[in-house]
Amino acid sequence: MPTKEIIQRVGELLDLAGVLVIAIGVAVATVAFVIRWWRTRQLVDAYRPYRQGVGRAILLGLEFLVGGDIIRTVAVSPTFAGVGVLALIVLVRTFLSFSLEVELDGRWPWQGKGPVSGRNGR
Repeated sequence: MPTKEIIQRVGELLDLAGVLVIAIGVAVATVAFVIRWWRTRQLVDAYRPYRQGVGRAILLGLEFLVGGDIIRTVAVSPTFAGVGVLALIVLVRTFLSFSLEVELDGRWPWQGKGPVSGRNGR
């Protein structure tokens, strides 16, 4: 099997892993949501952890998808147009990742977790 074909397959496997991570993560978060809602009967208490679980699954899946795109574009077909398309894809996915990170944690990814404050935030 030629090297380019192997690299192409590795890229496709990373794409598949990304899709599976997102699908399985959403399924697990949904099951956890239903269980949490069933126990508490409070939709508000169950919704935020569900949203965070789905967001984390998407973030991890995006990392795999970007890896697959990089491998296929740079290693298999390093044309100027291909690299340009890759740059746009990575830019959009990076923006999505940053947006999800801010949405989930309430801070930018490069901001460290601040010191733990007291009970009342003091």
